[in-house]
Amino acid sequence: MRRLYSFTVILAIGIAAGTAGSFYYSRPSETMTATTVVEPSAPAKAGRKILYYRNPMGAPDTSPVPKKDSMGMDYIPVYADEHESAGTVKVSLDKIQRTGVKTEKVEARPIRRSVRAVGRVEHDEALLTIVTVRSDGYIEELFANKTGQHVKKGEPLFRLYSSQIQLAQSDLIVAIRTEGQRTGPEVDKRLEGAMLRLRNLGVPQSRIDEVRKTNTNPRTIDWPSPATGDVIEKKVINGQQVKAGDELYRIADHSRVWIIADVAESDIGAIGVGGGAKVTVRADLGAPVEGKVTFIYPELTPGTRTVPLRIEIPNPEGKLKTSMYADVVLNAGDAVPVPAVPANAVIDSGTRQVVLVAKGEGRFEPRAVKLGGRGEGYVEIVDGLKVGEEVVTSATFLIDAESNLRAALQSFTQQETKR
Repeated sequence: MRRLYSFTVILAIGIAAGTAGSFYYSRPSETMTATTVVEPSAPAKAGRKILYYRNPMGAPDTSPVPKKDSMGMDYIPVYADEHESAGTVKVSLDKIQRTGVKTEKVEARPIRRSVRAVGRVEHDEALLTIVTVRSDGYIEELFANKTGQHVKKGEPLFRLYSSQIQLAQSDLIVAIRTEGQRTGPEVDKRLEGAMLRLRNLGVPQSRIDEVRKTNTNPRTIDWPSPATGDVIEKKVINGQQVKAGDELYRIADHSRVWIIADVAESDIGAIGVGGGAKVTVRADLGAPVEGKVTFIYPELTPGTRTVPLRIEIPNPEGKLKTSMYADVVLNAGDAVPVPAVPANAVIDSGTRQVVLVAKGEGRFEPRAVKLGGRGEGYVEIVDGLKVGEEVVTSATFLIDAESNLRAALQSFTQQETKR
């Protein structure tokens, strides 16, 4: 009896457990049902028509319905009011504000810039003087006997004996004496001829006047310096015989010097004669010396691909020495205003230069331009823009990327349509 009762209880418990399990497995799981629900990846904004959905990573893939890419990212909707022609990009106003897009109008302004070059101090060739004699003779004494010696105009350089000069002085004395005894045109011509002969021999006027006044014939002549400056070459020594035409001294006046600056081939076109320049000599770190470009040499140096030009600067105190190095800053460019935009407004691919023209209401037009000179952060626009048009100066890369992406998508969709 007791065994029958236990069996009945166990059987009842088993039936109850089976009924509960059947009821559990027959209900759908709320968790499983939740995982199978797919929500829209990019719900459409009210009142705006969606043309298609594009790949969020920029791949040339579009979809007419919302979807996700292989990484689970939502495709981005392209609205009808954002879809522009191939030559125009439209960006929403909120995106313009977030990315900090700035614009500036095309204005006419002079394009100027500074060109730096390395120069060296050279003699002013216009202030070089050669000392020579026009007759044979002998140097009896040297007064300027050192290279580098400073001499003044009129100071004696050497004492010269010349038989030709003595003979010409004798003719002058004879003509003077004849003039005292007789008068007439022939006497006057003889006197003028004697003085002219001395002038042709290079005898200074002071010696001619001395002979006429004293009526004497000095044996030697102290040869005066023809210019003030420094003796940079000395080719004569005491007691030397000299021939007519021999170069005895070379004197350089250093009150004005040349700066020969080597300018890069790419910069020489922006520099003209008469332009200003600032010269700072490396040995003297004082204030820069102002000068002007006086000549641009007609030949290019093949080894350095530079063109030398000449700048004249004053040197009254003689601080600038020849062969010194100098840093030169040249004023390049033209003072005539030309259409120009900020340099950061130009997108340069190397083969093509583009600016983004603001059309208003978030529309931008990529436009190819031809560039000219550059300077002070601006670049000249030779062709492609007009004064008054507005161009993007910041965040240009974002709009350019948007333009390239849309152009690729339009090309892709056109190919799909043709198929």
